[in-house]
Amino acid sequence: MSGLELLTMRFLLASLGCLAAGLSVWAISALLRRCLPALAMQRSLWLLGQLTVLAIFVLMLLPHSQRVRLIPPLEGATRTVTQFLPAAAATALPAPRAAQADATPALSPRTLLLRGAQAWLAIYLLGLAWSIARLWRAHRLLDSLAKGGAPAKAQDGATMLEVDAPISPMLLGLFKPRLLLPRHLRDFDPLQRQMIVEHELTHLRRHDLQWMSAGVLLQTLLWFNPFMRMLRNSLTWAQELGCDRDVLRGRPAAQRKAYASALVAQLKLQHLAPQGALAFGSIDPNTLTERVALIRSPASTRRAMWARAATVAALAAIAGGNFALQPALAWSVSPSAQSVAALNCTTLVDAASGKALLREGDCGARITPVSTFNIAVSLMGYDSGFLRDEHAPLLPYRAAYNAWNPDWKRDMAPRDWIRYSAVWYAQQVTRQLGRERFERYVQGFGYGNRDTGGDAGKDNGLAWSWIGSSLQISADEQTDFLRKLVRHELPVSPRAVEQTATLLRLDDLPNGWRVYGKTGTGAPVGADGKDDFSRSHGWFVGWASNGKRTIVFARLAQDEKKEEGAAGPRTKEAFLRQLPAQLAKL
Repeated sequence: MSGLELLTMRFLLASLGCLAAGLSVWAISALLRRCLPALAMQRSLWLLGQLTVLAIFVLMLLPHSQRVRLIPPLEGATRTVTQFLPAAAATALPAPRAAQADATPALSPRTLLLRGAQAWLAIYLLGLAWSIARLWRAHRLLDSLAKGGAPAKAQDGATMLEVDAPISPMLLGLFKPRLLLPRHLRDFDPLQRQMIVEHELTHLRRHDLQWMSAGVLLQTLLWFNPFMRMLRNSLTWAQELGCDRDVLRGRPAAQRKAYASALVAQLKLQHLAPQGALAFGSIDPNTLTERVALIRSPASTRRAMWARAATVAALAAIAGGNFALQPALAWSVSPSAQSVAALNCTTLVDAASGKALLREGDCGARITPVSTFNIAVSLMGYDSGFLRDEHAPLLPYRAAYNAWNPDWKRDMAPRDWIRYSAVWYAQQVTRQLGRERFERYVQGFGYGNRDTGGDAGKDNGLAWSWIGSSLQISADEQTDFLRKLVRHELPVSPRAVEQTATLLRLDDLPNGWRVYGKTGTGAPVGADGKDDFSRSHGWFVGWASNGKRTIVFARLAQDEKKEEGAAGPRTKEAFLRQLPAQLAKL
């Protein structure tokens, strides 16, 4: 799976997690609004709620740690070790059917999921463009309305404009605030008109335009999440209540009653404001009821301070709960933690024609090549002249290599390296090549995703990119690479191919076919950050030739439970046990 495909799948996962987070945030926030009205009247509750949902989305969108690493146990790469897998447990190769070679493979669940994720990404981008266009139209409408207004006296740094339109008084403009006042306000009582203007100017002093803009931006980014709209509407509601409270603080009951009457009168006269406008009175009757109730019984400052403290605690609990849930959700759904079925493939390809002779399973799934990449490293080493033959150079083992496999703690020649899959030997070859030449070889080979960057921020691609890191390859790409190798189409010398084949040579099959191959063993990283050996996967790739015909192959198998021994040799044993009969039918 390419990096773009993984990002697309993570985007789908993040969108689902965002919806779940929105539901939990809204449920708790709505409960607080019902049980603790003073808390709900704090605008910080609703904006922080939106930020919490966005944080969950971003966290799930970021790359996770479910990458594949090299398994520490022994891996005898080119020797037949029958004790690793009983004959009865061997994974049999399905017999080919006559029409199978030319038939289009059925879409796997993983492929369907990927296509669904791609479709969702396209829908999201279209929806985002539509949401941005909608906001832009609203901005243009308000701007044209403001341009037609008659200037009035400026207050608190805001330009006041009187417009002949049945709108709500509204404040707009982040950098150049303008207060639009409908002409019908002239018919209001002077005290009512003065309190209405004061309400809008209070929005300006409280920086409500900035708060509102942040809420609209978050809602636009996550336009598909209905809870973001609900949280943003509640933010606007809390801002209105806050301004009402500040305007009415210390005023007598008669003025409070006049202000409530002005609210009702304005609601009858106004038309709906454009989406995103911060407008006095642009509320529904239920919200108006709550505002009038607040006018009659204002909350105390002491209670409001307590509510602010409770807001922080409540949102911290919401965020903590969602972050605690996220790893489990990511592990169960994340496409990078591929299912057992998705990591099983058998493919045989005619080297001359490129025709698929057998293709079972999901052969397009990319994972780490682990020790199968030693085929490529061998070609590089012989082509560059660092490797001379199967016995030279003999490199000394050093304690600094920190080999976790006891069989690696010895001086080694190329044949020993391939036999035991010693990581440190391959690393000495790539270090001798240097980064620039190493990357040039990988690009020239067209190997997998060609990503030699290594782990993010660690600058270790030269030594580790093929071991559970950035470099990934599918079974289909393994056979493509091997076809180029046996057809001498790689940018290396014929001697490099010949010497590599010598290292990979296995025992001949009973029917006379010569077999060359290399294993690889890996395991996904679990949610706890440790290798999950219960789901180890094994590679076995190579080619078989009878002098007239060459067949390249790749076998990838993943364990359903923890098995004894390394997965690579077990995969090889199962494959070789069935290969003679399989070749006889081709």
